[in-house]
Amino acid sequence: MKPKVTMIAWNENDNYVVTAVNNHLLKVWNSYTGQLLHDLVGHADEVFVLETHPFDSRIMLSAGHDGNIFIWDITKGTKTKHYFNMIEGQGHGAVFDCKFSPDGQHFACTDSHGHLLIFGFGCSKPYEKIPDQMFFHTDYRPLIRDSNNYVLDEQTQQAPHLMPPPFLVDVDGNPHPTKYQRLVPGRENCADEHLIPQLGYVATSDGEVVEQVIGQQTVDQDEQVLEPSILDGMIRQLQLEQDQRTGADQESASSGLPNGEETPRRG
Repeated sequence: MKPKVTMIAWNENDNYVVTAVNNHLLKVWNSYTGQLLHDLVGHADEVFVLETHPFDSRIMLSAGHDGNIFIWDITKGTKTKHYFNMIEGQGHGAVFDCKFSPDGQHFACTDSHGHLLIFGFGCSKPYEKIPDQMFFHTDYRPLIRDSNNYVLDEQTQQAPHLMPPPFLVDVDGNPHPTKYQRLVPGRENCADEHLIPQLGYVATSDGEVVEQVIGQQTVDQDEQVLEPSILDGMIRQLQLEQDQRTGADQESASSGLPNGEETPRRG
């Protein structure tokens, strides 16, 4: 097999260069002389993640498609710590990216199964308070383009950035309790009735009917309509003003200006 370099990284003070080769070896080089100093052995598949420690020039992190995460002392060419991303019932998960925290005490990785792995010192109890699966209910909703080529949400016909904050759901689209909905920016101070999603049945593009979060449940069938949230009112007002401006632009463009000029349209 012809060797190929898949990734390269300098250490914190630029004295060393580490290269990942497709034969699963990591090589440590003197960046001034080009001399090969160490071969780091441990990975069993290609490595596409090399991360240097934010302030300790000895430390380098590597991770790869074999699910292995290594902490190396590149000055000695030794392995300091090893983690294996084993997923119960599914084998290992390939690690796609890793980053150190600014203080160097933690690092986070993402894998091929959509997991966020957090390693470091301290107590993990704060992380155990949140659900295992967290998605926004709008994550996989289809988008369309209007006549001006602007992107719109297919279901609501609104620009995505003008839509209300989404709801947190699990992998099957089931909404989480209201205490978790307040973790979403824009919903921190919402009343409980504004944090209960309205479920409905929606037809997908291939004709399948699935249950999805379709809106915000603010009323019961036997109760009067409650006052909408301030955020929703602001969004509707912004949309109305934008529609009015668009209509005014179109009228000005159609009437034309003297000297044959037209009002410039937004790109």
